[in-house]
Amino acid sequence: MNTSPQAAAGQEGSRLRRQALGEFVRSARARITPQMAGLPEGLRRRTPGLRREEVAQLCGISVTWYTWIEQGREVSVSPSVWSRIAGVLQLARAERAYLFDLADCADPQHDRGDANGVPGTLQACVDAVQAPAYVLDRAWNVLAYNEPLRELFDDWPRRDPEPNLLRYIFLDPAARDLVVDWDQRARRVVAEFRADAGAHLDEPAVLALIDGLNRQSPVFAHWWTRHAVVEREGGVREFQHPAKGRLAYQQITFRLATHPDLKLVMLLSGAAQGGQGG
Repeated sequence: MNTSPQAAAGQEGSRLRRQALGEFVRSARARITPQMAGLPEGLRRRTPGLRREEVAQLCGISVTWYTWIEQGREVSVSPSVWSRIAGVLQLARAERAYLFDLADCADPQHDRGDANGVPGTLQACVDAVQAPAYVLDRAWNVLAYNEPLRELFDDWPRRDPEPNLLRYIFLDPAARDLVVDWDQRARRVVAEFRADAGAHLDEPAVLALIDGLNRQSPVFAHWWTRHAVVEREGGVREFQHPAKGRLAYQQITFRLATHPDLKLVMLLSGAAQGGQGG
């Protein structure tokens, strides 16, 4: 059977990722001494670092399986196993993120509990932006916002003690008047949120948010059961402001390097009209 060029390119990309992953894991293993792993040093070793069978034992997987990982073979490895491997190899934060990127799966331990509160410097950065700007965590809580954003949303973030963009869109009647094409935007933001929260659906804060919205908003519940997933791509956002009338912005979203689960969102006025992404 002939393979299309796209499929062939995908297979080659997958092979290269597995190869890079195997080489990275092997290199990390070589720098971990038995003492670092809590093992007795034992007899003299011909190679530096831990042996494959030692890593496999510490991770609770078979030596054959672990060997295949280092050899870049195509094996099915769960996120929890990758997490144990990362722990045994004592990977730093950037190394751990690199491991899960190559493995093409979500890190179950990624930044758990680390998104509560925002460094003061991040708030200062948002304040320095002249356009409406805000920061969302993975549960779409608004962790920081500037004055232009407060003015655009008619003082919503200030009057809500725990502002959350999803709760605003689906539970605050003002959102239906402010957001142009509310029905279309509501459908899309549910799919965007599912893409953001997919790896964190077991977290209490995310579960509580989804449960509350399912109970209180029939529209959210309807679209949530459709399991649509889309990227937060940006695009034109239009608002019907109660004082300033119709306003159009180009939405730009950035992921923060120091907090990958946080998003900095800016609404730029006068930008070229583009796609209708999230």
